Amino acid sequence: MQLNGSEMVIHALKNEGVKVVFGYPGGAALNIYDEIYKQNFFEHILTRHEQAAVHAADGYARASGEVGVAIVTSGPGFTNAVTGIATAYMDSIPLVIISGQVPTSLIGTDAFQEIDAVGISRPCTKHNFLVKDIQELPRILKEAFYIARSGRPGPVHIDLPKDISATIGEFNYPNEIKLQTYKPTYKGNPRQIKKVAQAIKESKKPLLYLGGGCVASKSANLIKEFCEITHIPVVETLMARGIMPYNHPDLLGMVGMHGSYVANMAMSETDLIIALGARFDDRVTGKLSEFAKYAQIVHVDIDPSSISKIVDVTYPIVGDISSVLEELLGLVKEDYEVKNILAWREILGRYDKLHPLSYEDSEEILKPQWVIKKIGEILGKEAFISTDVGQHQMWAAQFYPFSFPRQFITSGGLGTMGFGLPAAMGAKKAFPDKTSINISGDGSILMNIQELMTCLASQIPVINVVLNNNYLGMVRQWQTFFYENRYSETDLQLQPDFIKLAESFGGVGFIIHTKEEFIQCLNKAINSNKPALLDVRIDRFENVLPMVPTGGALFNMMLEYKE
Repeated sequence: MQLNGSEMVIHALKNEGVKVVFGYPGGAALNIYDEIYKQNFFEHILTRHEQAAVHAADGYARASGEVGVAIVTSGPGFTNAVTGIATAYMDSIPLVIISGQVPTSLIGTDAFQEIDAVGISRPCTKHNFLVKDIQELPRILKEAFYIARSGRPGPVHIDLPKDISATIGEFNYPNEIKLQTYKPTYKGNPRQIKKVAQAIKESKKPLLYLGGGCVASKSANLIKEFCEITHIPVVETLMARGIMPYNHPDLLGMVGMHGSYVANMAMSETDLIIALGARFDDRVTGKLSEFAKYAQIVHVDIDPSSISKIVDVTYPIVGDISSVLEELLGLVKEDYEVKNILAWREILGRYDKLHPLSYEDSEEILKPQWVIKKIGEILGKEAFISTDVGQHQMWAAQFYPFSFPRQFITSGGLGTMGFGLPAAMGAKKAFPDKTSINISGDGSILMNIQELMTCLASQIPVINVVLNNNYLGMVRQWQTFFYENRYSETDLQLQPDFIKLAESFGGVGFIIHTKEEFIQCLNKAINSNKPALLDVRIDRFENVLPMVPTGGALFNMMLEYKE
């Protein structure tokens, strides 16, 4: 079949089963967008900023498990997209980003809107391509989707020069891809798995440490089955929230800088860490010399470069978590005795009772934790929860009752303010029948506020719950704790009228001071079926606790703050 380069892009997206594409046109991408105009294979969502296009594709991928797709133009169109690409890269999210590029004859001449997109994207993509020949394009498109979704997922970038997007060539789309230099290992080493099974049986204080790889590997059911047999306590990273239902008896909560007391103490006192798809991030480990000093460490990950990268590992296993767990389950079932860890569970139960995850409620002023819990009571498993980055993100991770994997959509590794609203748009497009909530702060929401227009134009009724304390809250908290209350450039008392702002974009807005108002307005927003913004006035000086100071040991948590 003879097609031009832009037609090849469209047909490749069709062949890959892509249902939604997010993007923003421009000169170098005009040929692609002309073909988008002619096709009816997928829906295109015009965002109002390229960063938002990639974040929306990212949110779609996180919610659905499918590859997200974004299309942008060259130069500033691409550089605007880089933050979104880096966000996906840090959290191992499968994306294909197609950027227009100046014609091949102009590359390297500083032409209008030319930028070295491949050079810029190299550090923050799993792989990237500059298309130099129309004959290469079908293979490159197929490889991009294969690389993005296989092994450890990640974003793949295709830079498509304008002349090649108009050149006609033979479109032979491969059915499968075999790359000599890229062959992910899915099956774990059987000898190592046997050793791990024995270590689990001998352990007196084992602990399951779940990371975002558990989401990517679709291993939640196997993990729950493993827990039904072993009753080994479980801690989750920020990226793994929802793998275990919030009320599961084996779940200790989130671990790390703002993890629960019992989760952090478990990590500090365990004698065997079983790490599944986690990368021992600095926000989880705290001071490395004090991290899990008494533990042997099992590390299962599909990415060999992640194993022993941060901490020394006793039992390294390269492989897919689901595959490894299936084999491990069969071995552990044979003669595992739960009674061996009853004393351990009793110790952890005492820790949980000693310092449970809690907050001091008030009838005079809204507490953000109450707001999060109330959203959970009203919507529960009927909502996808996206967040921006800051205090509101940590409160959401701590207090929302997550029930299933992929329910929580947040920027973990890069910590990107402005992520929440476009990501919530992507989640809503993936699951139109679910409510999509973006929990944000009054600082973060302004980073991509223009996407309220996208919500209206494309009929994506995202609900934005803005926890408004007129501060860059997390930075202010650090300034309170560690900088003697020197609030350098964090006071946001001068803010727009968020209600009028929401209404100017064709949405609905509410200002909220009381619990009764919040309940009423959230229900109104849900029933409005319009983009909504709830300006929730919360306690200005509420802090996220517990907190492990940077460079501190996990067991040295700040449990309260007093002047």
